Amino acid sequence: MGTYTLSEALGGALRGTLPSARHMAQSAGQRPTRRKARSGAPHRTGARVLRDSVEAGTFEEVFFVAPAKGETDRLLRAARRGLDAGRQLAREARAGARVLTPAERLLTRLTAAGVRVLEELLTLSRLNRGRVFPSYDHLAQATGLGRATVARALAVLEAIGFLVRQRRFKRIEGDGPGPRYEQTSNAYRTLLPGFLAAYLPRWMRPAPLPEDEMARRDAQAEDVAAMRAQLSCKEWAVAVAVVDGPLGKVLARLGAALDRQERESQMDTQPLQDSPQTSSISSWPSRPTLQV
Repeated sequence: MGTYTLSEALGGALRGTLPSARHMAQSAGQRPTRRKARSGAPHRTGARVLRDSVEAGTFEEVFFVAPAKGETDRLLRAARRGLDAGRQLAREARAGARVLTPAERLLTRLTAAGVRVLEELLTLSRLNRGRVFPSYDHLAQATGLGRATVARALAVLEAIGFLVRQRRFKRIEGDGPGPRYEQTSNAYRTLLPGFLAAYLPRWMRPAPLPEDEMARRDAQAEDVAAMRAQLSCKEWAVAVAVVDGPLGKVLARLGAALDRQERESQMDTQPLQDSPQTSSISSWPSRPTLQV
């Protein structure tokens, strides 16, 4: 009893049916294992911290930006217009009247659920001066959508360019061996995709920059390039890393090692063979004497 015999397996194969893992587990008297849903399931590698995560509290000051007056409303209207434009593009593509570009194919993936999730993010940005870091559960409860739907909507919004999100982890206290970090909610920053302006009415498009502002930005870019050219390897690594993450620390150590090696080569007392220092002092021309 409780076993799946060879004759039963052969008979099932002849009938065109094979025993499933659940049936075999039930026949063996074991409790079948249930597949966990994709939404809310732990990371498949078992790691406590996901890839590309940054420690919470180390980058938010340069990541979050308070929205200007009316900016969130304009962005929401643009997203709704983008939803209508994506539906129209999808109809034209199905009818064979248009070949979609990669950006247009991304726009066709925008759904009403995605616009609803973006609306909630914009509301939080307006109320919290740009500091947006809700959990998936909060977004699901606030929008009335499922957690998996929220996850898909965030992925589509990020692919189109409506938002930038950064994974975060935090330190935890514990006794004994084990990890001292765990994943926490993501940080979000809302943006207006550049290609979306072509599908917006003229009154909704961003106003062009004045010529003096464009000249000022060009001059600022030249100053930044000149400043970066004068940075050492260590300072450049810290400036590029921006956040104090593991990659920034590695780059800073590498830059410090390169700077130290360069200083040691410059302070070497042994002159090079082709260097002017190889000539002795006695071979230098003597200072001419004045004749009175």
